Amino acid sequence: MSDSRRRFLRQTAMISAGIGIGQSFASPFFIRSGRAAFGDKIRIGAIGINGMGWADLNSMLKNNPDTICTAICDVDATVMAKRAEQLEKDHKMKPKQYADHRALLDDKDVDAVIIGTPDHWHCMQMVESMQAGKHVYVEKPAGNSIEEVRLMVAAQERYGKAVQVGQWQRSNAHFKSALAFLQSGKLGKIRMVKTWAYQGWMKNIPIKPDAAAPAGVDYERWLGPAQKRAFNPNRFHFNFRWFWDYAGGLMTDWGVHLVDYALLGMNAGDPKSISAMGGKMAYPDDAAETPDTLATMYDFGSFVMLWEHAQAIRNGNYGRDHGIAYIGNQATLVLDRGGWEVIPDEGNKEVYEKVKRSDDGLANHTKNFIEAIKTGNNSILTAPIQAGAKVAEVCQMGNIAYKRGMKLHWDAANRRFDDAKANKLLKPTYHNGYQLPKI
Repeated sequence: MSDSRRRFLRQTAMISAGIGIGQSFASPFFIRSGRAAFGDKIRIGAIGINGMGWADLNSMLKNNPDTICTAICDVDATVMAKRAEQLEKDHKMKPKQYADHRALLDDKDVDAVIIGTPDHWHCMQMVESMQAGKHVYVEKPAGNSIEEVRLMVAAQERYGKAVQVGQWQRSNAHFKSALAFLQSGKLGKIRMVKTWAYQGWMKNIPIKPDAAAPAGVDYERWLGPAQKRAFNPNRFHFNFRWFWDYAGGLMTDWGVHLVDYALLGMNAGDPKSISAMGGKMAYPDDAAETPDTLATMYDFGSFVMLWEHAQAIRNGNYGRDHGIAYIGNQATLVLDRGGWEVIPDEGNKEVYEKVKRSDDGLANHTKNFIEAIKTGNNSILTAPIQAGAKVAEVCQMGNIAYKRGMKLHWDAANRRFDDAKANKLLKPTYHNGYQLPKI
């Protein structure tokens, strides 16, 4: 065995035990434990800290002076070492480091958990966090299947802790003001809502051969309940989004943000029917599995909602690369992350409004989560798990309709489709000895 391999195994063992690489037992985090060691601060543990998990953690620490990071966890030791260094440099904090999220959940010095792992881990880790008595901030989409998000709602309702889903647009002031204008009735009757994400920055993903996982990566743990496959760099870190084993493509990546506000603005219940068409039309031969081009239609009875996404195209509806358009008889309100405006219909010059973004939605969102914990009042959460589950369900319906290649009708009373093969897609298949959580 090489010296480098021996060092790696030693480091992995230390991390699994909750000892940071280069960190000794002299650290105050090991000398003292419990609330007294940290005053009245809310103690944050972060699971999955390479992308949005890291952004969420930074936002909580920067915008909430009564928070402290006491633990971090990642299957990539290189990422964890980098984040530990950044936390010490930027926040003067030396959190414990864990390779296994279960060890972090056992840590009594953690009050709340950020879950920034790939989508296929969200349900299991959120439920286990609840069972460990932790509050949870879970990245969007809430889960990777309809059955999973139902279990997540059931877990929160049983254990009662605060659960915020990372749909931070709900905390932007201009999104709220757009909703207020929408509800004023000035647009007239709304019969159609368009939602879209045209992602010009998304180019093709060249096919790469399978390879050994990078040193310091616990690939078996990264896979978790997903189907066992050889490591491939295309499926790891950011690009996991474009593979069905772990996520749902742009429909669940961007769709949950935008469809969420369509549902919220229309006070929508369940769709009556769903149809979808599209495919790999931009890059038919690249490595990704999820469609790069998709158009999905939802019939809600009193209005129709459309979702569109396209890779490698930036010029979307109304000249915007993403957005929501509420199309009324009198005018159309177009909303995106930069602001909103009302476009009057022909002959109606009375209705006009334009508002620009004026605040930081993520900062507001993490503040809202911490405030709910401090006050013990879950009702103030702007994106509780119930809301996150609802939009995740609707987006999953779109993906299921795409996979089936047919129009599906939804039985809201029995929470089922009118198609047996579609119903089999409601519940995920867990692998590698993992099972769906039991509530």
